Amino acid sequence: MNYTRVYIDALGYQLAPAVVSSDELEERIKPLYESKRMSVGQLEALTGIRERRWWEEEHSLAENATLAAQHALTQTNVQVSDLGAIVYTGVNRENFEPATACHVASALGASGQTQVYDICNACLGMLNGMFDIANQIELGQIKAGLVVSCETAREINDIMIQRMLDDQSMDMFVKSMATLTGGSGAAAILLTDGSFGETPGHRLLGGVSLAAPDHYKLCSWGLEPESGQDVRELMITDAPSVLKYGVELGAKTWNAFCDTLQWTSDSVDKVICHQVGKANREIILNTIGVSEDKDFSTFEYLGNMGTVSVPITAALADERDFLETGDRVAFLGIGSGLNCMMLGIEW
Repeated sequence: MNYTRVYIDALGYQLAPAVVSSDELEERIKPLYESKRMSVGQLEALTGIRERRWWEEEHSLAENATLAAQHALTQTNVQVSDLGAIVYTGVNRENFEPATACHVASALGASGQTQVYDICNACLGMLNGMFDIANQIELGQIKAGLVVSCETAREINDIMIQRMLDDQSMDMFVKSMATLTGGSGAAAILLTDGSFGETPGHRLLGGVSLAAPDHYKLCSWGLEPESGQDVRELMITDAPSVLKYGVELGAKTWNAFCDTLQWTSDSVDKVICHQVGKANREIILNTIGVSEDKDFSTFEYLGNMGTVSVPITAALADERDFLETGDRVAFLGIGSGLNCMMLGIEW
């Protein structure tokens, strides 16, 4: 997919307030470590994540997403009344229904002409939302749209830590390790047709999406029946297989992406990857032939924030002048399913 009239006018975000170190999480599962005679420090050593942020226990996904949206809007001349669509794309949602986007739209004061709906696709939700809004802008259906999301890791971590303590097996520990990398945050991406200011934003040139749905069982988060009528949340990840097949899919997507935009690994100036951990970062960059000095990482202190990882990382990279005017920037995302999406931006 190529675009000729789509721009990223602003990136908004909210960082969660509670800083949680990997040492703190390991202290909570100390009985498991002792039973397996494991030394502390495994989590940071394996993932490169020394800390992450969580929301406080009492929080609202929609309210945090709204704050991120307001942060984005205040950077531009775009008014809420200009928005043709507001799309919420988080894995975490307020309820099964209505769409969490409805809560955000109400809080922003959106008009009745604005399309309001949710999109969910594991960690790729915000990139899916970008594609969706960009297609509408390119077709001339709307002039501006907002993609928002908020992810929370506190609750599922509390659940999985208790499960690891109840079932002190190495199998449970290995399958739950990825859960312990989870961070929390909220983000918003404002896309327009470039007509809202004297200088348009960052031009979205195009992107590619590929899927390998045969691997849908490798990572799952949902409800599992237990004894009697009870159900309990469970997040299980086959991390080695996700890495293996995710890199395979990533390499195919990168080749298609470069063909679509007529780019090469050498001609890409900067990349913003989904923030999983150090092993994933090193292997995928090496596979696609992009040096690490072109990548801006946040996983070390923010962890894996799911759908909001790429936009928050991009916003921080921009604030710290890592992204420069004219840079060819690639947003790279791989999500459970497996799905892979890559977008190219002229910064």
